[in-house]
Amino acid sequence: MTKPTHLALLATCLCLGFVPAQSRAQATGAAPVLSVTTVMEDLRGPWDLAFAPGGAMLFTEKCHGLSVRLRDGRVVRLLGNSADYRLRANDLFCQSQSGVHGVALDPEFAQGRRFVYVFSASNLTTGPRTNRVIRVKVAADWSAVTDRVDIVQSIAFKDAPYLGGPGAHSGGRLRFGPDGYLWITTGDNHNPTLPQDGKRLGGKVLRVDRDGLAAPDNNAPVGFDPRIYTYGHRNPQGLAFRPAGQPGAGQAFTAEHGPNHTDEVTPLVAGGNAGWDPQVRPDLDCVEGYCGYAGTPRTMPMTDTQRFPKALAPAWNNQGKSQGMGPAEFLNGPQWKAWNGRLAVGFMRDQRLDVLTLGDAGMATGVVTADVPRARWRSLVQGPDGALWATTDSGSVVRIEPR
Repeated sequence: MTKPTHLALLATCLCLGFVPAQSRAQATGAAPVLSVTTVMEDLRGPWDLAFAPGGAMLFTEKCHGLSVRLRDGRVVRLLGNSADYRLRANDLFCQSQSGVHGVALDPEFAQGRRFVYVFSASNLTTGPRTNRVIRVKVAADWSAVTDRVDIVQSIAFKDAPYLGGPGAHSGGRLRFGPDGYLWITTGDNHNPTLPQDGKRLGGKVLRVDRDGLAAPDNNAPVGFDPRIYTYGHRNPQGLAFRPAGQPGAGQAFTAEHGPNHTDEVTPLVAGGNAGWDPQVRPDLDCVEGYCGYAGTPRTMPMTDTQRFPKALAPAWNNQGKSQGMGPAEFLNGPQWKAWNGRLAVGFMRDQRLDVLTLGDAGMATGVVTADVPRARWRSLVQGPDGALWATTDSGSVVRIEPR
């Protein structure tokens, strides 16, 4: 059963003209008035969402697996590490920030290619363990899960004990782009050499076909793994594509955590270097050979244009602050009024939802904070109903609806 949050009452007040002072600027210019409804709660670390034709909602739980909520509200556990899942996968595990993360459906799911793709940490190999992308097939009535294939097996996982222990910075967002290819974000594992290393799949955005093979035109530099689309990333957990009808339609954008400064939203270009290179540098007090937290925007920049003059220019840097920016999604459709075509980004530590206006070249020209309850936003997905659906670290799935 859905449960309206207190924002639904706030939305009623807004519609009646009682506009709180902090919201007046946003309510002008035909910005949407929002209401939020809790659709699910008491989940076990929900991480990502995907919608199937017909309205079924797939969701992942970080320490457990992949499930689907059917239109009648029933939940079927599909792929996970306990006996209550249709297909048991004992190799899936969680540790620290890592576990069962992104989920995406085959672009031809409605035409009978009933494949679902999941990003997860796995202990099928050890020393080190890995993250991998798993493809499974689901039955038409969701009663069975078969045909597991691990299409990308060698994504870096942090097994090292330093800087808080194993499991940090795995990335893990999966999205099929409008080009029909699967895009995968991966993290730097607190490894100083990984983001710029073209042979390993950490600190990257990968672009592959449905079998995990390199997509054409990735433009990876000579000697790089051809699955790499961009490199030099820190921990991108937001991935979204500019909607049709917008300038630069189809272009991918990442949102990622800064270290002790500078969260970044970045428009991607094939073969581009996002400029993160946390290697030892003079005059920095580094911890166990990792300098990622030791500097400032000048001495340890997220986008190092001194070392990499052609590094991808960020669209927005959160005013130079590090506040746990993670998920991202473009708002698309007339129901969003003045926000149609803008990019929503969620923050975990600062627990807010910002909406960016992007110019024709993809650079941010403005930002507003959405009037929604504070939450540690983990995933943002626009559903087939046109609303923005989200998971939060409190164990909820919520629906943000423009009125």
